[in-house]
Formats: sequence, structure tokens, C-alpha cells
Amino acid sequence: MNSEENSLKSERKRKKDKKNEPVILVPQPSLGKDILSTVFSLAFMVAFVVFFLTCVGQRVAVEGTSMVDTLKDKDQLIVDCFSYRFLRNPKRYEIVVFRLKDKPDTFYVKRVIGLPGETVQIVNSKILINGEIIEDPYATQSVFPAGSAEKAITLGEDEYFVMGDNRTNSIDSRYAVGTVKRSQFVGRAICRILPFASRTSLIPEEIKNAAP
Repeated sequence: MNSEENSLKSERKRKKDKKNEPVILVPQPSLGKDILSTVFSLAFMVAFVVFFLTCVGQRVAVEGTSMVDTLKDKDQLIVDCFSYRFLRNPKRYEIVVFRLKDKPDTFYVKRVIGLPGETVQIVNSKILINGEIIEDPYATQSVFPAGSAEKAITLGEDEYFVMGDNRTNSIDSRYAVGTVKRSQFVGRAICRILPFASRTSLIPEEIKNAAP
């Protein structure tokens, strides 16, 4: 019995002593370490922003009316620069931003119509790919000039045929721009962010609904 009493007394004393134990202060990092940690965090954030703007999403402003009715002058877009660089090639009907061959600091916004290896021709305002008429749901006008595509144009393995949706007022692959090489593409326009009331996705329905 005495042994049990002694055990109980010892347990009560241990609990009492534990309650009275002092608080342990966690050592604070030195000012130098704190500044270094902040610098690393800021550097990471800057690197992420640069990577995003360079490889993932770039903001661009439209100038002119060559893509009316889809895009209007002063519209602002987000361009996906990642997909073409790392994942896949451009697809038909995608809206693309590309550099001019002879003016690399000048950028155009157009829609992909012809793909590498295809033969493109425009006859009576109808677009023929490899001799077959394709759907042309994005053209603003039903009648438009053929330009150089009046005669069949066979695209090389690295060439694309692009056109503006405003077919009567667009300098594109039918004229001075000519065919566009894969290396000229900056990326594909995925959404319009301004004007605010006109925000919308720019990914063509044909691509949204395509099988993976």
C-alpha cells in the first residue's frame, strides 16, 4: 500500500513540476539569413513571372482590322507560347501570332488555314485543301480575293498558310506575307481579356471538340 501511495505522490509531483516548466523560446534567424531568404523568394517570383510571360502566356494587343469580326482593333489577348514550343504543332483554324520573315520585330495575328504538305487554292471564294473544299466558318465576307492562292500552292514540310478573317482587308499568305514557317510562330491566341465586356475564349470549337 505504501508503495502505491509513493507512486501516486511521485506522479502528482511530476505533473506539477511539468506545469511549472519554463517556456522554451525558438531561436530567431539572424537578420542576414532573413534578408537572404527574402531575396531568394523574390528571385523565385521574378523567375516564375519571366518564365510565364516567355513560355506560357504573353499579353498582346491587336492593331488593325484584319481579324474582324473575331478580333477588333485594340483588343488585348493572352497568347499561349508554351504549346507550340514544347508540345505540338499549330492546328487548322487556330489564331496565331507570328513574326514576319524580313521584319522579326513586326508581329501579325492571323488564322491558320493550310498545314504543312497540303495544297491550298482559292476558287470562287472557296478554300480548297488538296482539291477538296473545306468549311470556312470564320470568314467575315462570303466573297473575297484569292491573291496568290488563285493558283494552287503546295506547302513545304515546315510551312503554313494563314489568312485574316476579314478576307477583303488582310495582308496574309495570299499577298506579301507569303507562307509562314514553323519557327516564325510566337504562339496561339487562347483568350481575349480586354475589352472587359468582350472577354472570351479564342480556341476554335473544332479543336475544343476534337478527340484527344
